[in-house]
Amino acid sequence: MRVRNYFNMKNNNYYSEIYNLSNLLLAWRKARKGKTKKIYVREFEKDVIGNLLLLHEELKNKTYFPNKLKIFILRDPKTRTISKSAFRDRIMHHAIVNILEPIFDKTFIYDSCANRKNKGNLFALKRFEKYQMKATNNLKSESFCLKADIKHYFQEVDRDILIKILRRKIKEDNLISLIEKILGNNATQERDADELLHLKGGMTLGNLTSQFFANIYLN
Repeated sequence: MRVRNYFNMKNNNYYSEIYNLSNLLLAWRKARKGKTKKIYVREFEKDVIGNLLLLHEELKNKTYFPNKLKIFILRDPKTRTISKSAFRDRIMHHAIVNILEPIFDKTFIYDSCANRKNKGNLFALKRFEKYQMKATNNLKSESFCLKADIKHYFQEVDRDILIKILRRKIKEDNLISLIEKILGNNATQERDADELLHLKGGMTLGNLTSQFFANIYLN
């Protein structure tokens, strides 16, 4: 199956682009990268076409809802609660980011580095060194930099505010509803489907969509 290029889209029907089979295929390839020996990947790929078609139909018919999260504790370097989405839901996350990333990424400042293409640690280090040389007059004078962290950022993001920000670019209620379902699948406590859609705070730490929305929220 030939995968079309989604990064030059000119239409605004983003929801249908997300569940387009070519996009779901691309999302599956991204989600499986480096994980092809995992049992959950092998299980999904026993009928990969059938499973992608099922995901396509659920999205098309607006019956998709994410599966229950698996939760584990990570203690390196600090203790954090990490949530793992089902593999099919991770494919869904990639499918969303495939379509929305080109729309929002161009609005970010140049020096925003986290979870962005062609940026990352080396890019950030080079930019830091550039500003360091400028601030210190080529290391001839003293300067200061601020190292800071937003405490409990992912747990305390106001989702109502995030949705308002997303609506500046996204006019489709179907897509907003899909995003709300993913945001509502919160690992902090067990909820039924209706309750998940009405929780206001936090994003699941570990989801690709959470990393992407985190950049949008702080932009």
